[in-house]
Amino acid sequence: MLDIENLSRRFGNRTVLEHLSLRLGDSEYVAIVGESGVGKSTLLNLIAGLDRPDEGRLSLDGLDYSTADDDALTQLRREKMGFVFQAFHVLPHLTVNQNVALPLWLQGQSSATAQQASQLMLQAVGLGERGASWPRELSGGELQRVAIARALIHRPRLLLADEPTGNLDPANATKVLQLLAQQVRASGAIGILVTHSAEAAATADRVLHFTAEGLHP
Repeated sequence: MLDIENLSRRFGNRTVLEHLSLRLGDSEYVAIVGESGVGKSTLLNLIAGLDRPDEGRLSLDGLDYSTADDDALTQLRREKMGFVFQAFHVLPHLTVNQNVALPLWLQGQSSATAQQASQLMLQAVGLGERGASWPRELSGGELQRVAIARALIHRPRLLLADEPTGNLDPANATKVLQLLAQQVRASGAIGILVTHSAEAAATADRVLHFTAEGLHP
């Protein structure tokens, strides 16, 4: 369960978020839609623990991390969260298999265990034959599937996707969005997709519109 209670964030005299509340349960996949500049990225950064609220509370599975220190937040992100961005952030000096295995290595799992799990995850996203490939050998759509596999390899409780198809053509974007929704539900994660696209949002279970007045169905 992700609980956001009365969240506010100000930058100088500008109020970006004011008393925003939201509750999401297991396997729930929600799209947050809004124009540029309304505060979608600010909200995502607060949820991810990359920024801190001026007021309000954030908790994941009952753990309040609103005022956690940097070390605790780093551990929380490493163990409980997965991220998919518009830029794929796939490391060019690692193979596809190694890229996906990286979160498990950071958790201290052995190379053999991590790479075996990575291969299974690659099969789940339709890239089972590409584990030994280098990122430069893959298309944009394939790279985003690698990013999804990497985000889910450690079975995060919360998956955050920020405009994940912004760099893809329409055909690949559709495939990636369908895959993302499928994998979020299959893993039991709480999923949040931030987008300006109504078509992308339609793949989620619930759509919330972000305006200057807050979140609305």
